Amino acid sequence: MDKHERIIRPCPKCGKDVDFAQNPFRPFCSKRCKMADLGSWLKEEYYISSSIFEIELEQRERQPEKNG
Repeated sequence: MDKHERIIRPCPKCGKDVDFAQNPFRPFCSKRCKMADLGSWLKEEYYISSSIFEIELEQRERQPEKNG
């Protein structure tokens, strides 16, 4: 990638276009959006539905046993 090539993506909080190469708050557009997102996690507005342990356990249960 050319060092002058811009990578533009939408801010995950407000949707404003963000230049990744020039923004210390990436993937957010600003400190305000970054802190607002953190606040949403702290207020439990976002959550991860299953723990990694639960997902791995479900995957193991679905796999047939190997008889040796």
